[in-house]
Amino acid sequence: MESRFYEPEKTAKDVSLHELRDRLAEFAQVRGWEQYHSPRNLLLALVGEVGELSEIFQWKGEVERGLPNWSAAEREHLEEELSDVLLYLVRLADVCGLDLGHAALSKIVKNANKYPVAAFARALP
Repeated sequence: MESRFYEPEKTAKDVSLHELRDRLAEFAQVRGWEQYHSPRNLLLALVGEVGELSEIFQWKGEVERGLPNWSAAEREHLEEELSDVLLYLVRLADVCGLDLGHAALSKIVKNANKYPVAAFARALP
């Protein structure tokens, strides 16, 4: 992959949704893929990737947080499929002209109002 698309020294904390959006737009543009990136096509690709992500968990039963019993190869496969889902979601939002970060924060506020802490608080041990 070209160096301008991948900077291994960066951590996830350093990468914003806007940076992912911009890199994906450039990635598609320089390859002439924009013509194929309609909202419908991107959604169908996203659904396909969600299916691939689902297959990883399909026959595992319940999985512990942190995936303590997973091999390095299984974890890497999960990272790749989660990344595919994220990248298609970011690209879809961009093609639709939406600010995904703003929309997500707005949704968190709406959910906080819909599900107030007082209504769901339970006694802690």
